[in-house]
Amino acid sequence: MEGIENFIDKIQSGGVNFWIGVFIGLIVILLSRFGLHKLIIKNIERKRTQLFLITIVNWLTLFILTLFFFSYFSKTAFIYETLFVFGDTDITVFLILTILFSVILAIKFSKAVRQFILPVIYDRYDLDRGMRASMNTFFSYFIVLMAVIVSLSSVGFNLSSLTVFASVLGVGIGFGLQNVMSNFISGLIILFERPIRVGDRIIIDDKIANVEEINIRATIVRTRVNERMIIPNSFFLEEKFVNRSYVDTRLRIPVYVDVAYGSDVELVQQLLLDAVYELKQDLWPNIADEPNPRVFFEDFGESGLTFSVWFWIDSQSDEREFRIPSDLRFKIIKKFRDNQIEIPFPQRDVHVIADNMD
Repeated sequence: MEGIENFIDKIQSGGVNFWIGVFIGLIVILLSRFGLHKLIIKNIERKRTQLFLITIVNWLTLFILTLFFFSYFSKTAFIYETLFVFGDTDITVFLILTILFSVILAIKFSKAVRQFILPVIYDRYDLDRGMRASMNTFFSYFIVLMAVIVSLSSVGFNLSSLTVFASVLGVGIGFGLQNVMSNFISGLIILFERPIRVGDRIIIDDKIANVEEINIRATIVRTRVNERMIIPNSFFLEEKFVNRSYVDTRLRIPVYVDVAYGSDVELVQQLLLDAVYELKQDLWPNIADEPNPRVFFEDFGESGLTFSVWFWIDSQSDEREFRIPSDLRFKIIKKFRDNQIEIPFPQRDVHVIADNMD
């Protein structure tokens, strides 16, 4: 309370000059910031450069405001009064504000680097989407952690005091945070080992989905019907799932068709291959040349002969997986009609035996 009383006495004794200085200082800082924004927008044409320079100005404004705040309030005792003791360290308002400012600055710095600098590096080395997401996450964690450590050390915080917090955290983990920590550590392992990556196409419980985000506790995937599934990270280390994009993003697609008994099977084989090659040439260059399309005589069915044609697409997407087989079926029907190949329908031969009524 003594610090607050001293602060009040200072305001009462020289309060007018004090608060006039505060007000004028804030006005000058804010006007400078908005003036620089207008100057940048007016003289810089490239949008990316504009955003980068505006971000720098915002940083400088925050930094100057912080220095301005501490310079005006540095002599008020309540900022340095002990709120409580943590280990061997006195926790003060000044310490809390310093850590808070450092974390905010680190987050802004990390965001700017991820937005303006890292994409240039990614493009230069042609890194895939999953690697970019992993590096962004690692960079954010690292910058924030370093900012906290440096800020604590610079204000005289005894880092050995954190051992108390670590012991308390260990007890908490032992009693109720096992799942949280398991998912957190699993998330780190996923980012390092990369069994899945952002952009991968996976199958979970017979549902096909795309990986959108790998967060600290859970991974978010989007299904074909645009639903979001939130899956704990530990699932990808403990359970079985299919990753269609692991190593190779190509996909083999089979299309099945029945033809009537008595059809020319060699002609059917050639027509199916021609349909695939024409579809690739006319509409879908995404059909891969290697491996080559292949036709298989699958079975003697109840109503007809069953054939399948296998082909590969170079990469996976909902549009390609649905539209290419559909377009191929249209083309197959047209070719079969032009060459008098009949697609059978289910039929039964019924033999009626008349009883002798004599």
